[in-house]
Amino acid sequence: MPMTQGESDAQLALRAARVGAEVVRALYGGALARFEKQAGDFATEADLAAEKAIVDVLRAARPDDAVTGEEGGHTGVAGAHRRWLVDPLCGTLNYAVGSMLVGVNVALRVGDTVAAAATADPFSGEVFWTDGERARVRNGGGDRELTPSPDSALVDVNLDPPFPNAPGFRAVRLLADPEFARRFRPRVVSTTLAVAWVAAGRRAAYVTDGDLRDSVHFAAGIALCLAAGCTVTDIHGRPVHTGADGLIAAADRDTHTTLVDMVRSQAREA
Repeated sequence: MPMTQGESDAQLALRAARVGAEVVRALYGGALARFEKQAGDFATEADLAAEKAIVDVLRAARPDDAVTGEEGGHTGVAGAHRRWLVDPLCGTLNYAVGSMLVGVNVALRVGDTVAAAATADPFSGEVFWTDGERARVRNGGGDRELTPSPDSALVDVNLDPPFPNAPGFRAVRLLADPEFARRFRPRVVSTTLAVAWVAAGRRAAYVTDGDLRDSVHFAAGIALCLAAGCTVTDIHGRPVHTGADGLIAAADRDTHTTLVDMVRSQAREA
């Protein structure tokens, strides 16, 4: 694990995610200003404050690295070899209406690989993190290895737009598939914290449409799943991060194969 100034990239990702989570937790339940973005999307002052806190940590520790934040956009060299991807509050609408289903995502892309990542749950105190080789969860001072499992049969499906693969694929149609109803039970938590839950064995799979290249929302969760040994591809079974073809992250190959077959069936019917 490479170290810079005594702290590895993975340790820095974990620390930055924790700092962001502290801000999110501290501001929860208060009257928060909203800042409209587009298509009904918005940020709250908690999103902005958490992102600032995270970016301040990253810049202090790695001043030469580039950063992409959901709220602040890109800073640093456009084609930077090292770029931090920051989603300071994933599940903003949940948070704004008083739901604690949110996550804080921090990931480091080095070249074409996410080399370190962390997803923090501000309310449980858990931080799921990886150095690109192993995936663990820290709660308090100790770490535990993440172990994927399909046993829950719970599949989290992201139903939020955009849907670049429609009409050939619509995530909502999975829920009406007889095979889905036979094998799985749907969950929609509307935060990418659920991707980390696949790595942790709390979900059998996670499915979403969308473009995941340098995604501040998904980079951390995908890295956690890969390091934990999950089967991770786009919705067509091809390598993830290569285009606007979404994500299937599954605890095991059998679950993954079943979901990919359902997607292919949709495409044939479209």
